[in-house]
Amino acid sequence: MSLSSRRPAANLYSSGLYATLLPPLLWMTALYFIPIALLISYSVWHLESFDIIKEFSLTNFQTIFSNSAYRTVMVRTLAIALGVTLIDVAIALPLSFFVGCYGGRYRGLLTLLVILPLWSSYLVRVFAWKIILGYNGVLNTALMSLGILQHPSSIFLYNAFSTILTFVHVWLPFMILPLITAFERLPRDLLEASADLNAPPLTTFRRVILPLVTPGILAGSINVFALTMGDFITPSLVGSPQGILLGNVISSQFGVAYNWPLGAAFALVVMLIVFGGLAIALRQGALD
Repeated sequence: MSLSSRRPAANLYSSGLYATLLPPLLWMTALYFIPIALLISYSVWHLESFDIIKEFSLTNFQTIFSNSAYRTVMVRTLAIALGVTLIDVAIALPLSFFVGCYGGRYRGLLTLLVILPLWSSYLVRVFAWKIILGYNGVLNTALMSLGILQHPSSIFLYNAFSTILTFVHVWLPFMILPLITAFERLPRDLLEASADLNAPPLTTFRRVILPLVTPGILAGSINVFALTMGDFITPSLVGSPQGILLGNVISSQFGVAYNWPLGAAFALVVMLIVFGGLAIALRQGALD
């Protein structure tokens, strides 16, 4: 085939490639890049007498980092997000190891059971924990029937414990699924070699298994961390008024306070924190 006949074919291939990429690019531009650009624009504007002044200013960020109450909310949100992530890792590791390595012909069914809660509404799952932990809920009823409590207790709901517990349950599938994939790709010959060398199970896990499934852990962790950082429904329904998170502050700024610039600045801070965590995860091989 001559060079001249190859060029039209190459041009046709390039045109088809660009035409294929155009719809998702337009979709991402309309629903992702433009909203982010608007968010950044609002974050550097400011509010005066309920009017948004469209002039560049860093007043919102100064307010966020100089206000002790806002700093407390940021620290609390980071602590809860990290705590939920670590708890989900601890729960997901053994479950994913069993499903990925020993699930056998039932692996598909077990994976389906992990995904099944995602088919129900997010609000339904949060309200389920509200019913379980409530004053007249399932947990109090069970403890009284066992004689552990004489009267219903309100310590199980509307506090940090109920918030973290609900987060752990709601986001757990997002941690388990990447780990199942990581364990499915685990080379069995390495485990056999470790056993042949008489390595204890804990050493095999620490020296062989854990480094190989670290990308799955990082992928699940960034999912759970990001979802917790931006959530405002769970703290509103099962948390305490003193335990509000950044998501609640953002929601109130866009709603009750009508301070969209400050709300946009808070949202941008959350995005930067999540992107920072994502950058760390990517550097450690989360996409491997």
